Amino acid sequence: MANRITLSLETRTIMGKQVKKLRKDGIVPVHLYGPSISPRFLQCSTPNLLKVLVQAGSNTPVFVTLPDSGEEHLAFVREVQWDPLRGTLLHADLLQTEVSQRISADVPILLEGESQAAREAGATVGQVLRTLSVEALPLDMPGDLRVDVSVLTDDSNVLRAGDIGLPGNVTLLTDPEEMVARIELPARAGETEEAEEAGSEATEEEAE
Repeated sequence: MANRITLSLETRTIMGKQVKKLRKDGIVPVHLYGPSISPRFLQCSTPNLLKVLVQAGSNTPVFVTLPDSGEEHLAFVREVQWDPLRGTLLHADLLQTEVSQRISADVPILLEGESQAAREAGATVGQVLRTLSVEALPLDMPGDLRVDVSVLTDDSNVLRAGDIGLPGNVTLLTDPEEMVARIELPARAGETEEAEEAGSEATEEEAE
């Protein structure tokens, strides 16, 4: 797991339409819920919450400290609402979970390195799948999965979900045959012209 991410929340007494005033004051409503706690209506300063959202994403656990009791719970970010026009943060839902309970998450796939075969062919490595669905204990959930594309040694090679190495305590849920990345050869000039002509002819036929 990545570095420990913490978030201190405060009790929220303002509800309904009045939360607009909270947002103007730089405070965001937060809803904490889960199998082992009663739903809590809380709040947090916008800068602090934004920092945690960037660090945690949706698959890194957050250690949430509750007001008054100082109780600490493990939680995941589950739903975040943004203002569609201003892009400002409106609301966040956090799901409390148990340390011993396995959960599923979509973990980002990050391609690294260079494929010599792609370079020699004047091609690129295209990423088809952006996330991998996995299952693990909350504290074992990887923040991301880094894949070295140097394993693509031939332009016919394909990297599949089952080829990505996972820690022993993490289980793959995505179909192992699903394609993650491949070498994409540039289209030849003749092929491009033929494709354009075919498209032009199809358009003319539709017009008729």
